[in-house]
Amino acid sequence: MENLKKKVLQGGKIKKEEALTLIDMPLNELCYAANEIRRNFCGNSFDLCTIINGKSGKCSENCKYCAQSSFYHTDVESYPLLSTKELVAQAEYNSTRGVPRYSIVTSGKRLSTKEVEQVCKSIKEIKKSVDISICVSFGLLEEEDFRKVKEAGAVRVHNNLEASEGYFPKVCTTHTQKDKIEALKAARNSGLSICSGGIMGLGESMEDRIDLALTLRELGVNSIPVNMLNPIAGTPYEKNPRLTVEEMCRIVAIFRFILPKSFIRLAGGRGLMEDQGRRCFQSGANAAITGDMLTTTGITIQRDMEMLKELGYQVVKECE
Repeated sequence: MENLKKKVLQGGKIKKEEALTLIDMPLNELCYAANEIRRNFCGNSFDLCTIINGKSGKCSENCKYCAQSSFYHTDVESYPLLSTKELVAQAEYNSTRGVPRYSIVTSGKRLSTKEVEQVCKSIKEIKKSVDISICVSFGLLEEEDFRKVKEAGAVRVHNNLEASEGYFPKVCTTHTQKDKIEALKAARNSGLSICSGGIMGLGESMEDRIDLALTLRELGVNSIPVNMLNPIAGTPYEKNPRLTVEEMCRIVAIFRFILPKSFIRLAGGRGLMEDQGRRCFQSGANAAITGDMLTTTGITIQRDMEMLKELGYQVVKECE
């Protein structure tokens, strides 16, 4: 592990077989080493964002973890695209609390042309009212639509790969991981930065998680959400066992070895951890989603700000 740490600190990239050896390393030492790598490449900068469920439910896709899929019977609320007034108000709320990034997330395979036009008007109004970076998660859009979104004022597109290429077909069959990668490439071609990660606890192996991290490295992703599955009643994964904090710390630490310069972001499921992610923030993670999640309650902005200050982090507006 020390040799791999030195290799990474000197600018080298670890190979899959090397990453696999980290699975059995002592956890405390692994996390400490990962945190050293984080400090070396990222300092104490911390990227914090909030998300708003801009359109909810009735999704045509069959992702087995998702409460918004029309394939499953859950208690999630369904509603169309939120109004400009609602989107602006939430952006203002987050900005006044010191959050530098605001992400609009919508259900469905992709927004329609009409919906893209509507939300672009909303983004323009947000930029007039608030000094906040806008991210979007609008599904499998074409490059032309991504260009419209960028021209409106968005800076980043989010689209999770969810799992490794080999495991993804067990998670979803209504679209492919290749479809997601093509959307990410289209977003980047339009001049937007990209954000992509995965969900841990779907039934995948640690090798699958490493394969996902290697794919993200190959794509050059700088913002990487690491979600912990929240097993939701009514979905096929409702009985999946929750991961422990120790498991999440190991995942985050290994991701840091593979992706030393990225913002590794604790996202969905963080509220299930007894320590609200504190140990992961000492194991290589240096970004998070704060506030409410899409269909579950998150952690308040104030509590997160207090914890980050205690840990010595500085919330910054990351350069795109």
